Formats: sequence, structure tokens, C-alpha cells
Amino acid sequence: MSGPRRPTDPPGLERYYVLTGGRSGPAGPASTLDVATLIISRSGAEPGLQHEHEEIIRRCRDPLSVAELGAHLGLPFNILAVLLADLLDAGRVEARDPIPASAVGRAPDLALLEEVLSGLQRL
Repeated sequence: MSGPRRPTDPPGLERYYVLTGGRSGPAGPASTLDVATLIISRSGAEPGLQHEHEEIIRRCRDPLSVAELGAHLGLPFNILAVLLADLLDAGRVEARDPIPASAVGRAPDLALLEEVLSGLQRL
């Protein structure tokens, strides 16, 4: 038999169940979230929010990708996506999908890429 859980043990599934209210994945527009999707806070944290929701809002004052946010919070993608769905539905955060150059109908700006390369070589 295993002993009582120590504070240093990794979080169990029951913690995730409580965080998400038993939901296993996001619904609605949040179901299209991708690891490269940028999340930006639209408001400040308010009293009464779940700690993880407050932390997401605080960290996303500057845009953060879902992958970065998950790494900072130590949460699996599905759990984070459920929490983000809550915040998206409430209008507290905004999700911005990355726009690939091919979708815009133009190739990357060659002059800009050469300038970046030149700057990197000077370092």
C-alpha cells in the first residue's frame, strides 16, 4: 500500500478533475486551441476566481502561447484548454491564432529576413 501523499508528489488526477469540474476537454471555440495560439488578457483578475484562472490572467498581460503558459503553470494541454475555455467564454482572455505566411498569400519578406540574419551575425 502507498502512504499518504507528500506535498512534493506530482499532482494527481483528482486535482485536475477538481480544476476542470470534471470536464475532460474544452467545448465551443476553445476546442480549436493549438499550442501556438497566443493568449492575451483582456481584464485583470477579480476576487472569487479560481487560483489557476487568476494566474492565467496575470501571466497573459503580454501575449503567451498556450505551450508557454502550460509550461509555466505545469498543466497538461487538455486541462489548460478547459481553463482557457472558461476565460474565453467570460471574455477575460482573447485567443489569437498564428497566421501562416501561406494563408496571407505572400511569402516571408526577404529583405526583413536578411536584416535579421545580418543582425544575428553581428552578435
